Amino acid sequence: MDDVGNKLLIVVEDGLYLGLISIGDIQRAIIRNVDLNESISTIMRNDYVVSKTTDSIEDIKELMLRIRSEFMPVVDSSGNIVKIHFWEELFNSKESKPLKDFKLPVIIMAGGFGTRLRPLTHVIPKPLIPIGKKTMLEEIFDRFGKYGCDEFHISVNYKADLIKYYIESQKLPYNVSYFEEDKPMGTAGSLSLLKDKIDSTFFVSNCDILIDQDYSEILEYHKQNRNEITIVAALKHYPIAYGTIETGEDGLLEDITEKPELTFKINSGMYILEPHLIDEIPTDDFFHITHLIENLRLQGRKVGVFPISQNSWTDIGTWDEYMQVLGK
Repeated sequence: MDDVGNKLLIVVEDGLYLGLISIGDIQRAIIRNVDLNESISTIMRNDYVVSKTTDSIEDIKELMLRIRSEFMPVVDSSGNIVKIHFWEELFNSKESKPLKDFKLPVIIMAGGFGTRLRPLTHVIPKPLIPIGKKTMLEEIFDRFGKYGCDEFHISVNYKADLIKYYIESQKLPYNVSYFEEDKPMGTAGSLSLLKDKIDSTFFVSNCDILIDQDYSEILEYHKQNRNEITIVAALKHYPIAYGTIETGEDGLLEDITEKPELTFKINSGMYILEPHLIDEIPTDDFFHITHLIENLRLQGRKVGVFPISQNSWTDIGTWDEYMQVLGK
């Protein structure tokens, strides 16, 4: 899916159509701890709708609009794929509308010094670093704006005046407010400044990450699972170039695996929180969001993890990562 840039894939067997598998199918399987080495046949759904050769273009467009499908295969009675209609071809648009709109507050943590991006951040604060024709902050605004979000709270400290001046000069169609740390307070300490100002479920995002995922699906998982916090986690794959060995008592061989690939869930820097948690953040104290997460975990409260693919997470926190985003 990362390689071809689609969140939906066609599954074939012996050249004939077998089914479709979506990013959501894979994410739900990962949440259920299904082993990534399992065959996709164990998680593939057989209830996806496809078009028949008798369907008109208007019928196909109506179906794609209704189910928000990236593409629609046309399959004949023998299982042959006759044609594939892509959203961008039928609707002259590169992306479909999100499955569900929502209008929730978004908090962007933009108070850091950006030390790993020096000397650039000596001049430009990290939230204003350009990504294409936009700054990071504007890109984050617009990604949430697609879902109807227009309320943004930005935690600022380093070069706060420059951030405010730039954003206010752009006349963006969003309600943007700022809450300022007078000292470094960690990745969550400054949220205490929002007590009595947030009364609904809200998103938190670092200012140096971008997530390519339907945010409404993350929110749906958060709500259905009744989580107090949901962490968005990117899967990172690390291939081992050698055979690995496991031994038991007296050094006897138990298993040998040739060139395995290790997969980890990495904290991406995006979260969904319930508003009462702001009251659990200490006032005027250094406090990371991981401290809050650990507190909840130790109390047996619900902290969920929503997985996304490796290439669905863009992190510009270091020079190497930023230059990779720029294609240099």
